Amino acid sequence: MRVKVAMLAAAALVAGMLSATMGPASGAEADGPPMPLPNPKVHPIQVTGPPAERLNLIILGDGYQWDQQQVFLEDVDRNLAVMWATEPFRTYRNYMNVYAVEIASIDYGVRCDPDGRVRHPDGTIRDTGEREGPIDAKNTALRMIYQAGCSDPLSRGTVYGGAPVNCANFAAYYPPGVNPCETGSQAHNRIIDTYVAPVLGIPRTSQNVQTLAIFNTFTYGGIGGTNATTSGGSPQGPLISLHEIGHSLGTLADEYPYSSRDVVRACYTGGEPGSFHHTIRSAEQLVEEQHKWWRWVGEESLSGGIIGAHEGGGTYPCGQRRPSEHSMMRWIGFDFDQVGLEHMVARVTGMRNSGQMNVRHTPAGTVAPDSVLWVESGQPRYHELEVTWRVGGPDGTVLDTNNGRDLDLGELNLPAGTVVHVEVRDPVGPDGIDWVRNPSTNNTATNSGFNGPRFVQTRQWTVGDTKATPSAPEATITGATMNSQPVAGDEVVFVRTNHPTDRIVDVTWSLDGATLPNPHNSRNLDLGALNLAPGTYRLVATVTDPADPGVSDRMEWTVDNARPTAPRTLSEPLTRLAGSTEHPVYFNGWDMWLDPQDDRTGYDEDRYVVGQLRLNKQGWFHYFGFPEQPMPESPFQFRHSGTNVKALTYGNLGTGGLSKATFEQTLPDNHPSGGFVPGFGTHLVEHRAIDAAGNIGQPSAYQATVLPGSSPDCTTTLTGAQKKLVVSSGVTCLKGAQVNGGVTVRAGASLVVSDSSINGGLTATGAEAVQLLGSTVNGGSKITGTTRDVTIAGSRVNGSLTLSDNVQATTNERFSRLAGAYGPILVGTRITESLTCTGNSAAVKDFGAPNTVDGTKSGDCAAL
Repeated sequence: MRVKVAMLAAAALVAGMLSATMGPASGAEADGPPMPLPNPKVHPIQVTGPPAERLNLIILGDGYQWDQQQVFLEDVDRNLAVMWATEPFRTYRNYMNVYAVEIASIDYGVRCDPDGRVRHPDGTIRDTGEREGPIDAKNTALRMIYQAGCSDPLSRGTVYGGAPVNCANFAAYYPPGVNPCETGSQAHNRIIDTYVAPVLGIPRTSQNVQTLAIFNTFTYGGIGGTNATTSGGSPQGPLISLHEIGHSLGTLADEYPYSSRDVVRACYTGGEPGSFHHTIRSAEQLVEEQHKWWRWVGEESLSGGIIGAHEGGGTYPCGQRRPSEHSMMRWIGFDFDQVGLEHMVARVTGMRNSGQMNVRHTPAGTVAPDSVLWVESGQPRYHELEVTWRVGGPDGTVLDTNNGRDLDLGELNLPAGTVVHVEVRDPVGPDGIDWVRNPSTNNTATNSGFNGPRFVQTRQWTVGDTKATPSAPEATITGATMNSQPVAGDEVVFVRTNHPTDRIVDVTWSLDGATLPNPHNSRNLDLGALNLAPGTYRLVATVTDPADPGVSDRMEWTVDNARPTAPRTLSEPLTRLAGSTEHPVYFNGWDMWLDPQDDRTGYDEDRYVVGQLRLNKQGWFHYFGFPEQPMPESPFQFRHSGTNVKALTYGNLGTGGLSKATFEQTLPDNHPSGGFVPGFGTHLVEHRAIDAAGNIGQPSAYQATVLPGSSPDCTTTLTGAQKKLVVSSGVTCLKGAQVNGGVTVRAGASLVVSDSSINGGLTATGAEAVQLLGSTVNGGSKITGTTRDVTIAGSRVNGSLTLSDNVQATTNERFSRLAGAYGPILVGTRITESLTCTGNSAAVKDFGAPNTVDGTKSGDCAAL
């Protein structure tokens, strides 16, 4: 019988979900919720195999009222999209089942939400500008509560709480026999036992069951454990999920530097931490002693930077060290680094604690000499498992089977008593995809090597002397890659078939009606090896029984080989530098909007498309707009020192990466984690999208130069054609102007020239500020004795330029102190004749955006 696989996405799930007696979703419950509330509904989002042989993720909704279930399902889709875009879940998606459970709550939101969110007319509990206050009276299905949220504005840990206030008054909302005063944990267990476990066919207490409760608020929060939680409406909610599952499934510990966000702890002074990814040793000591993650030291980290021993971790700012500068367990948004990934993939392939890679097979024992042996393994999405058959036991002769899952003994004529051995290996070791470098055969929580049972399974049989009884004609697909949504253009698609005792059923693959070569009767098809052109295709697998070709089964998929995109919009710059790569220039920082998009061919509904960005090659980071800002209209904010949101800093261009604890930027320079330098200079930003099928789009890139300072406020603004100009006082701004006759700036006055041209040269003596942005000066120019600011960016001087005796007033003391003082700013500008720089308060600086000088360079400009 063919296994039916299901992938029901958010929009499709909603149809028919609410009964007619409840009426349409209203956006507000004027008449209150129905009594009793509808029973929880279990939706099989993704079923890849029997629950007993898979990791099973159960996603529960809390604080979603009866008419908010579409919001819940959209939050589920967003969470899963980010999970499937992140390794190892992207590759090992077929090893997991996912079920979503709609649960109607009496009230919306979460108890003790520190931000007191209210219900918006669209049904979401997000940032409306209103506040209810941190109240403790919410009555939600799973009793979620922010720990200390009623008094702590930085509360983030969200747990299953106790019975709500006046709970006995709400008995009419519950089915008969249900205690309206049950705790959150009791409600969780009751719902899983009553509604979910019967669908799974395994009990709630099975070790391969992981729950994730999504609670309905915009406020950041969550917690790890077998029953993890995350915020459904928060821009970072899906990233919280991954971090918490890193705890729950992966036994990973926190790598961030605080216990309370706004409290600086003393350095850790204890012994070697028990965590496998924390140490008190240096990188050199790790290698010398072959300790913990020593095999990875010196490698480029998947989450950015170089793997070593980076100061801070385990909730301490110093004293404990971690493998990477960034990782998911350090700051949400990044991927797992290799040390975390090595462990996570072992936990997935070994079904958490069972420690065994699942393999089905011909029953062990004695087999007929003319029978067919078979094994069925899991199928990673982007690489093959290696299946090796041997005659004569584990050290016997290797058979040339082309990685086949079936072995026809009748073709081998083996004598009775021969031992046939098979090894199924996931090539995750250094000679394969290089995700696991530990060669151990052990199977402990912190020592699962690539030679262990999580990645290698063996089976063997003894050949007997009794002939096989032929099976009746049958050809059935018993398992396969999900076909309820498109597959990726580089995915390995698979089918599993029935197993006649005396023959191997045939599998034929075709693409858009054209039969594909399959000389070895493989059950797997590597789409990546076909090098498909961009587009959408129809893939069909047909299974026939050679004993009766009229007996067949078939399955088809849509192949999505259209790469997603993530178009960007940037905030308006001071100017843009010339070149093939977009290169805007800003004071202090900029904003970026991403609009991840995908071709919807093959989809019945909109699906969430993941956006990612990467700053200066420092690891891919999931785009989410910005914390505490509405989605999707909020941009990601890049600033020289980031933006502080509830004691955490985001969008940081300075040392330490995009995210930090805010206190880290103010640690003393001699602190082990001190010495923060703001991120003025030129930065590379790449961005891309990952679609629901798993296709990774081609990255786009731009550069941005961030300068210290600002433009003074204009007192006079001139546009269009102008005659010779003398600036005697105030701040004169030229915007889109054309000056004929030159410009003179006198002592104490300021000039800001944007997108303009000056014919006749520029002379400034004793000015307060002179800024030339994206403009052209025709004629020799001389700027001397400026008292505050000289900034020239993206401009052209057709003639010579002299910069002398200017005082550049620093606008960021920390940068000047730690990165060095800077004089006049000269960025991405062309000077067609000589450039002379003498007597300035510090050397002229280009902030990583080189200039072009056709003539000679002298003075402190000579090194530019």
